[in-house]
Amino acid sequence: MVDGVAEAAELLVQDRGLLRGSSSAERTAAILRRRITEGLFPPDTRLAEDVIAGALDVSRNTLREAFRLLSHERLLVHKLNRGVFVRALTAADVRDLYRVRRVAECAALRDAGSVAEEGLAGLRAAVATGGEAAAEGRWGDVGTANMAFHQAIVDIMGSPRMSELISQVLAELRLGFLAVTDPQGFHGRYLPLNREILAFVEARDTAKALEALVRYLDDAESTLLGSYA
Repeated sequence: MVDGVAEAAELLVQDRGLLRGSSSAERTAAILRRRITEGLFPPDTRLAEDVIAGALDVSRNTLREAFRLLSHERLLVHKLNRGVFVRALTAADVRDLYRVRRVAECAALRDAGSVAEEGLAGLRAAVATGGEAAAEGRWGDVGTANMAFHQAIVDIMGSPRMSELISQVLAELRLGFLAVTDPQGFHGRYLPLNREILAFVEARDTAKALEALVRYLDDAESTLLGSYA
């Protein structure tokens, strides 16, 4: 995390290449979405149009459209006469996000028993990436790998709409993770549970996979809410 939007904008300059010659609002939103969920812009940060548009070398209109897209995803909020800010999640937001996760992820795991072997590649890759990041002490990356694992659970369904839904939910939830003061303790505790879920899925034991997933979601929600308390 860096101090201030101006310092963060210096890092955004590095992202210009990701626009690949296009200044589309969708690409701009994708860059800002990634940077927000990485913690470059903490909750309650005001996003100055002139600074960010200059850093990404996009027009004000393109940036405003990107802001609109991210506001629709509940990552940003417009405050009257003050500008656009990164949202700060409330405890009620956290509870609602986990409510959605339970519906989506549990429904996906019920279908896991019939998934072909190659359909488990995303789960295995996320577990491996998380283990490597933990071994190197990169706890933010462990959190990213954890989200990738749970995205892969929903991807099992093969539903583009459900995958898009959980992608937005997980991106919003990352705003809550930024409130955690001990990322090692928070993210590290879920590596074993992810491995356990994967093992049950590989064994086609849907009942035990669901049981482990529910334990994960209950514990994660409770722990995150503790940070808010």
